[in-house]
Amino acid sequence: MTITLDLNCDMGESFGAYTVGDDAAMLDLVTSANVACGFHAGDPVVMRRTIQLAKEAGVAIGAHPSFMDLYGFGRRRISGERPEDLEAQLIYQIAAIQGMAAVEGHPITHVKTHGALANMAAADADLAVVCARAVAAVDPSLIYVSLPYSESYTAAEKLGLKVACEIYADRSYTDAGQLTPRNQPGAVIHEIAQSTDQVLEMVVNKRIPTTGGQFLPVDPATLCIHGDTMGAPQIAASLRDALEQNGVTIAPFASRP
Repeated sequence: MTITLDLNCDMGESFGAYTVGDDAAMLDLVTSANVACGFHAGDPVVMRRTIQLAKEAGVAIGAHPSFMDLYGFGRRRISGERPEDLEAQLIYQIAAIQGMAAVEGHPITHVKTHGALANMAAADADLAVVCARAVAAVDPSLIYVSLPYSESYTAAEKLGLKVACEIYADRSYTDAGQLTPRNQPGAVIHEIAQSTDQVLEMVVNKRIPTTGGQFLPVDPATLCIHGDTMGAPQIAASLRDALEQNGVTIAPFASRP
C-alpha cells in the first residue's frame, strides 16, 4: 500500500521590518503552508507575498489563526474571552487569508490554529468547538488540521469537517497522545536522527512512540516542520529524503482521499 504524507510549515510570520524564517527555502521542500493572519505575526504585505511565493512553488496554503497576541507571538495563554468574541476573531483571520488568496488565484485548502490557542483547544472541549465552528462558518469544505487524540479533532469531526491528522517531528508525546508540555524534560527533540526515527515510526508503522514506552495507533496526513527553527531547511530536506527513501510519497493532504 502506498503511503502519502504532506509536509506543512507555519510561515508568513515576518512583520514589517522584521524577518522570521526562510519561507522561500521552506517552500521548495514542503507541500502545504500555514499562513499567519496578522494576529500573532504577519501583515497584509507579508501575507500577500507568502501566498504569491506558495503559488509559484505549487504549495497548498491555509490560514493559521491565533489569539490576538502580536506581543507574545500567539504563545501566551489567554482566557476570559467570550466565546462569540473569539469566534469572530477567528472568522476575521480566516476570511482575511481567504480573501487575499482569492485575489492571487490560489484558494486556501485548510485551517490550522496557532500556538497557545491550538494547545488550549486540544485539551478544552468548549474552546475546541469555538475553533471548529469558526472554520465551518467561513467555509465547511476547508480541512481542519489537528493533533490526534485531541478535543480539537473530536470537535471538528462532530461538526462534519474533514480533518487532517498532524504529527510533529521535534516534539515527544505523552501516554495520552498529547504533546509533552514544553516545561517537562524531553518535550523537544533536538537530534535529527531521533526526529527521523520518530517520524518513520509514526508514518511507516503508524504508531506514536510515547515517553512512557507505549505505542498509540495513528494515521497521519501531515507532518509539521517548524520554519523558525535554526537550520529548518536542512532539517526539512533530511526528513523528506528519509521518508522518500522509505517509500513515502510526499503530496498535499488536500489531494488525499
